[in-house]
Amino acid sequence: MTSQCLYYAVPGAALLCLIFAFFKAVHIKKQDEGTERMKRIGGYIQEGAMSFLKAEYKILVIFVIAVAILLAFANRGGAGGSHPLVALSFIIGALCSGLAGFFGMKVATQANYRTANGARKDLSTALKVAFNGGSVMGLVVVGLGVLGLSTLFYVYQQMFTDMGQIMKVLSGFSLGASSIALFARVGGGIYTKAADVGADLVGKVEAGIPEDHPLNPATIADNVGDNVGDVAGMGADLFESYVGAIIGSMVIGASFITIPAIGIKGVLLPLFIAAAGIIISILGTFMVRVKEGGNPQRALNIGEFGSSFILLVVIYFITVHFLPVSWEAGSGETLRSYTSLNIFWAIMIGLLAGLGIGLSTEHYCGTSTGPVKNIAKQSLTGTATNIIAGLGIGMFSTGIPTLILAGAIMGSYHFAGLYGIALAALGMLANTGIQLAVDAYGPISDNAGGIAEMSKLPKVVRQRTDKLDAVGNTTAAIGKGFAIGSAALTALALFAAFMQVADIHVINISKPNVMAGLFVGGMLPFVFSSLAMSAVGSAAMDMIKEVRRQFSDIPELKAALKIMKRYKGDESQFSDDDKKIFNAADGKAEYGKCVDISTKAAIRKMLLPGLLAIGTPVLVGFIFGPETLGGLLAGVTVSGVMMAIFQSNAGGAWDNAKKLIEGDIEIDGDVYGKGSEPHKAAVVGDTVGDPFKDTSGPSLNILIKLMSVVSLVIAPLII
Repeated sequence: MTSQCLYYAVPGAALLCLIFAFFKAVHIKKQDEGTERMKRIGGYIQEGAMSFLKAEYKILVIFVIAVAILLAFANRGGAGGSHPLVALSFIIGALCSGLAGFFGMKVATQANYRTANGARKDLSTALKVAFNGGSVMGLVVVGLGVLGLSTLFYVYQQMFTDMGQIMKVLSGFSLGASSIALFARVGGGIYTKAADVGADLVGKVEAGIPEDHPLNPATIADNVGDNVGDVAGMGADLFESYVGAIIGSMVIGASFITIPAIGIKGVLLPLFIAAAGIIISILGTFMVRVKEGGNPQRALNIGEFGSSFILLVVIYFITVHFLPVSWEAGSGETLRSYTSLNIFWAIMIGLLAGLGIGLSTEHYCGTSTGPVKNIAKQSLTGTATNIIAGLGIGMFSTGIPTLILAGAIMGSYHFAGLYGIALAALGMLANTGIQLAVDAYGPISDNAGGIAEMSKLPKVVRQRTDKLDAVGNTTAAIGKGFAIGSAALTALALFAAFMQVADIHVINISKPNVMAGLFVGGMLPFVFSSLAMSAVGSAAMDMIKEVRRQFSDIPELKAALKIMKRYKGDESQFSDDDKKIFNAADGKAEYGKCVDISTKAAIRKMLLPGLLAIGTPVLVGFIFGPETLGGLLAGVTVSGVMMAIFQSNAGGAWDNAKKLIEGDIEIDGDVYGKGSEPHKAAVVGDTVGDPFKDTSGPSLNILIKLMSVVSLVIAPLII
């Protein structure tokens, strides 16, 4: 009966989710595309995004096949319960993650210009299209994740009788998801920031062109980057956390398998919680509504927080009615009592911690908050003070999230031990469907604003898309904070699962080998960030040279730029002759060359950080053993989480400080807006922060999770 429940309820919920996402995608495609110019620009963005994804996936196919062969070969002897089928799990995990990114980004690039067209009508229509586009990404991620995991689990149940072996083989699914996530995050981050830096520094600062202006050759690449970084990249990131939290919980739950009172229920509970989260995420999409003149942020918060409250109620009934009232596990000093109610408290702590970290991030990165206003004010005295203020806020912002994480770890452990910590991670991620929908809404809105600008739509349209985009910046920053928090708890859950599989009861940091691993682990996030930042800098230099070349070598662009500078970007002052010259430059920018530069740079530069993340735990584990590897994981988790919070929040605060000035901010009685000296300082600060928040910061989430799951997979081989 239990297997039947698993077979029908969990995959059934996943299939329902995918069907719902399909109808959402069909609905978006039926929306009016707008003018011919809008369709053409939207087509450029979609073509660039999909060509990047195809180029990236060509490399990843080779990588996946090579790693699968190595996994099958290394596990052929069955040592420690390993089995060659771990390679199959790896392939399916990679395939599900890749498919989620492909379909999610395809729909997002269809939704962006339809959102711009919706903004021609009213704010409500634009929000609906943008959010529906984001919801497809969110629902596809959770649907494919749960469908892949639950199907493999059911198949392996028919093949193996040992639950421990099933879990070891199933962990390959998480490794596949992690591998795709790493390259999607790093590659997407390098792509988007190379284009963004080139567009901003040459377009805004040097040439004085407004953001997303069609004269800027890098503007299409910049809009493409929003999709490959913040849609496909974020989706792969949370897909990895989601399946990692489920598998980590299942591995620890398998330790209860010999206890008659609970048996397999400890393994099945994470799957049922995930299935419940899927259904609630679908319901949450119906809660997001806004009227003309309303607040989009409030509408999104209602969907996110409302679904979280409903999910808590549902999880309470699942845990109380599915689990036994109480049971004991362990022996001697490790003997521990568990209750179903305590399991619920642990899950609730994780979910509330995720919301708390999101609210903390909103405080440091929101457009109307004190920290962001302070950065805007510091821009009055130039670039240096802007950067100093951003760095200070980024460092200080690590405090509250870290305390929340520490409280969540201690609280969940108090109620349910290591199983509680793993379930807290799952609780934080249970409503990933709606959370990712809110995240992916941001880049769609950003693209819509760019398309409105390039299509020369009325100012009211850009005002509506800017309102959506400003909220999108905040939701993106909150999403990054949420991703970091979930990565920390997921890595800890995987770390606990690794200790269990490797038969390590205590990691003693007084041992020299463990301390050495701790130091090396603490160093890795800095080296990893350096590689990511250097990749962005190198690619951005190529982009800047290309944009400058086009401004210099293409006569029509050169003539139009002179007119722009003469009137400081105010097109209302153009004479009839000026308009003719300006119109002649329309479409002369060679967008494809900039897209090609970003694509090649991202593919080339993503390989070294990927090898560092995958190769380090393998080398340390096989050469120095599981204890040293445990020290390495502890070091990289603590250092990586701090670095990720610092970089993501500093970058988000710089970005919104720039947006605040662009909205005409009053400081000490004077009003400053686009083109002012504080605005130029804020643009440079935002340019520094962009690779922080969109490349190296988010990529560290993948680093700490990937190293943990690699360690979990190789644990049977290094005991």
